[in-house]
Amino acid sequence: MTSGVQTHGQAAPHSAGAGEGDDVVLRTRELSKSYGQRAAVVNLDLAVTRGEIFGFLGPNGAGKTTTIRMILGLIAPSSGSVEILGQDVALHGPAILPQVGALVEQPALYPYLSGRNNLRAVGDALGGVSEARIDTVLDFVGLRGRDRDRVRTYSLGMRQRLGLGLALLADPDLLILDEPANGLDPAGIVEMRDLLRQLATQGKTVFVSSHVLGEVQQICSRVAILNRGRLVMEASVADLTRGHGEFVVSVDRPQEALALIARQPWGAEARLQRDGENVTLVTPAPHGQSGDLNLLLVQAGFVPRAITPLALDLETIFLRLTGGEGEDVG
Repeated sequence: MTSGVQTHGQAAPHSAGAGEGDDVVLRTRELSKSYGQRAAVVNLDLAVTRGEIFGFLGPNGAGKTTTIRMILGLIAPSSGSVEILGQDVALHGPAILPQVGALVEQPALYPYLSGRNNLRAVGDALGGVSEARIDTVLDFVGLRGRDRDRVRTYSLGMRQRLGLGLALLADPDLLILDEPANGLDPAGIVEMRDLLRQLATQGKTVFVSSHVLGEVQQICSRVAILNRGRLVMEASVADLTRGHGEFVVSVDRPQEALALIARQPWGAEARLQRDGENVTLVTPAPHGQSGDLNLLLVQAGFVPRAITPLALDLETIFLRLTGGEGEDVG
């Protein structure tokens, strides 16, 4: 489904990474939705700022789709509110939602029409869009050379790009994208990644829900992780993947080096890490300093070949926070 919809304003956010004075485009305040006794979303507070690509993550059934539907005004919250460009969607939806671009699930395309005529049809529904704007959108999504071909001849990647084009027709400030890489091959995923980065450089705000965590790690500046309807983490990707002061040490006799580290008051969390035949030591450092760790090991007869800060991948963090499971609430 694609739709036109809008964005929100400059209030002081209370979410991590969005500080005083930031230009907040999308905000939720204690947003909740229940279906009878089932709580789909519980007291969700988010603030998404202009020009960022914000990842919205969670297991199946965590409440992501329900949240997106509330943001787009497709369903009403049980309590709380959604603001876009500072305007409450419940009060001002007809005025502001046409200014938001959305790509939710599979794009709603007419397969018997050309790509250009699909854009014209949606443009007419929006009140009229110029041919110049259609040309601009086709150029941006890379379909100018195929714009007169019928959509039924398009690959899945081309259809996803056309769906993104539909969402961009009204030149919105905010884009809501639900699984934009769904079904794409590696080349299509790279194309979509490049398009989203270009949008961010233009000052667009992109709110993206995706299961492709490797892509999220590459393109998103911040992420929120939802589990069982509740926000369990919101942070910058850099902070989440930093490794929290641990180091990976490549050293001969890693088992003996581990025994040395484990005897230190700060070394209880040290462990070995195996990658095929390669075994490395993962450990905190005295005072958090790699130089102090190196000195300790050298003085004990273990000369490290390399000491590098531990970088975690987003998938590992996601599974730790969610337990790898969700609840079927939407």
